Amino acid sequence: MKQVVQNYKSGELALLDVPVPGCKPGGVLVRTAYSLISTGTELMKVSEAGMSMLGKARSRPDQVAKVVQSVATNGVPATYRKVMGKLDSYTPLGYSLCGVVEQVGAGVDDVKVGDLVACAGNEHALHAELNWVPKNLYAPVPDGLAPRDAAFGTVGSIAMQGVRQGESRLGEVALVIGLGLIGQLVAQLLTASGVRVVGADPDPARCELAERLGAAACGDPASPAVESAVAELTDGHGVDQVYLAAGGGSNQPVELAARLCRDRGRVVDIGKCRLDLPWNAYYEKELDVRFSRSYGPGRYDPEYELEGRDYPIGYVRWTERRNLACFLDLVARGRVDVGPLISHTAAFDDAVETYRRLEDGELKAVAVLFRYPEQADGAGASAAAPTVSVPAVRRGGRASAPVRSARTPVRLAFVGAGNYASSMLLPHLARRDGVELSTVVTTTALSAANAQRKFGFAGATTDLDAVLGDESVDAVFVVTRHSSHADLTRKALLAGKAVFVEKPLALTGEELTGVLAAVEESGNDRLQVGFNRRFAPLLRQAEQRFGPRTGPASLRYLVNAGRLDQGSWYLRQDTEGSRFAGEGGHFIDTASRLLGADPVSVYAVAASGNEDLQVVLGYPDGSTATIGYVTTGAAGFPKETLDLVADGKVLQLDDFVRTSVYDGRKRWVSSRLPKARDKGQSAELAAFVRAVRTGGPMPVPLESLVATTAATLAVRASLACGAPVPLAEAR
Repeated sequence: MKQVVQNYKSGELALLDVPVPGCKPGGVLVRTAYSLISTGTELMKVSEAGMSMLGKARSRPDQVAKVVQSVATNGVPATYRKVMGKLDSYTPLGYSLCGVVEQVGAGVDDVKVGDLVACAGNEHALHAELNWVPKNLYAPVPDGLAPRDAAFGTVGSIAMQGVRQGESRLGEVALVIGLGLIGQLVAQLLTASGVRVVGADPDPARCELAERLGAAACGDPASPAVESAVAELTDGHGVDQVYLAAGGGSNQPVELAARLCRDRGRVVDIGKCRLDLPWNAYYEKELDVRFSRSYGPGRYDPEYELEGRDYPIGYVRWTERRNLACFLDLVARGRVDVGPLISHTAAFDDAVETYRRLEDGELKAVAVLFRYPEQADGAGASAAAPTVSVPAVRRGGRASAPVRSARTPVRLAFVGAGNYASSMLLPHLARRDGVELSTVVTTTALSAANAQRKFGFAGATTDLDAVLGDESVDAVFVVTRHSSHADLTRKALLAGKAVFVEKPLALTGEELTGVLAAVEESGNDRLQVGFNRRFAPLLRQAEQRFGPRTGPASLRYLVNAGRLDQGSWYLRQDTEGSRFAGEGGHFIDTASRLLGADPVSVYAVAASGNEDLQVVLGYPDGSTATIGYVTTGAAGFPKETLDLVADGKVLQLDDFVRTSVYDGRKRWVSSRLPKARDKGQSAELAAFVRAVRTGGPMPVPLESLVATTAATLAVRASLACGAPVPLAEAR
């Protein structure tokens, strides 16, 4: 299928061939009939992409702050790779469309194949021939409403949410500053609510259009016409509400709002304009400044948008989806007329040229639609203290690994191509001799296309079964969200593939048992979990300097994890497990490597009111490891520090930048610059590829991978019972 994309680094716009997205549970696969270009939001994004790197930084100071923090935490090279990976990737455009349901995912019962729906969301209602849309981001189109008009649903919801924030009342007077697409819709919605509207925009054509669609008067904000109209309609008191629907860097809209608003009036910001509030003007009138957040309640809440958890109507009357449905109803009943707003309708194949004309100013428009072919190439995708068990590993008469020719490249397939895969795994594999990147599989088409373009995959698809059935593929990398790891690993093992799965291997004991059942059924134990720290060159070097030990050891591992951004999928504990369940295996595996054994007990305590944990691991020889996993530490402090004490010796690790070994007589120090931080990904991948090529043992014994996963799961059990949880007796 085809999709409009942009490279934020170069500014390149393209109509790209990408795989069809999969139809996941909780949503529908929609074939687009019309999609709407937001001539404000989208053109601003297109314009930013054409800026220099300095210009991009100035336009997004929030992102610059994140980069600075990442440098302090992860070092310059890792941060550079991460930032460049994001910049030099195709990103989607679009967020408002109408189309026909082509496939219905599990758990959806309010629409059926063939139904017409309006869809919203800058990750789901894209300029693409097919989109997967979750339940709360689509609404059925009323009978008789044309698909072309229904494509306005998302921008209509944005305008509607702004009007709701203004709490307009019958008979009031409102000023709408900025008569672009959102401003025109705000003016119509207010007029339909019995509010008289004055519009302000420097474009005479837009002013004339707003008056034709019901506004009482419109004019250039720099002329006396607007002020005169407000004075006449309000007897000189000023308007009851002002809606800021303008963009740009001028502070004029905010100043005009203060001048023309009545005492204790309301100012609602809908657009993205400069907001340097003149303190005296706003203070003297005690103006109520409000913000309108996109489509309505539910926006930016992953549980609502992605998991389909609706808000009770008794508590939240107007959600994203209800706003969308309400706007469609108003258009269907003729209370809002979107037809006159359409300046141009372009064939989807002409998308890139249409953006160019808009950006150059050759095409002046309020609203532009893409019209899609009725039939497009590509079909839809197929659809007392508890004891935590450490399942026994049974290989079931496994045959030896297949013999390979030393000259034959190892063919790898990737399931998932997110930020970690693109910044930490694929760069190492793409430049490694004897490796061929065969196929990348994702549920979203664009991420597969990005990975194919950047790393040279031979193919890209959303069909996992096709890859698992490809006998030429030697190994499968599972680099998806945590909740899918165990199931994908099990399927790949049963298909006879060697598997590299990013941590965690499993989120529950049942999932872990299922993976091992696949090993036993297939006789295939070619499995590696992405516990890369044990392969870090600096740590390996320090181990050799420390030498063998004779007595028990004490290990302290402090992980200064920091806080996650709001909305991060890591926070979805009901589906993705706790944060420690997701990445705690890293630290348990590192401790077990240094102590030379697997843990036999786990005791965990949590700080009150946050995610901070202290996890104490017991080992067969009496050694202990304490992992402090904290989210409340200083951002500038190193992320990982470790001390190992035994036999009168101390090994210190400082965030994979420096190690020190003390033996009572002398001190050995290995020092590297922060830019050289190496957490072992390259060496880990080399060991895995070597094992696949030669048929030799996997880099880490399967028994150890299972023990580490069980110990990670035991943390939750220990927190629940408040006591140590034994592991060894369940072997």
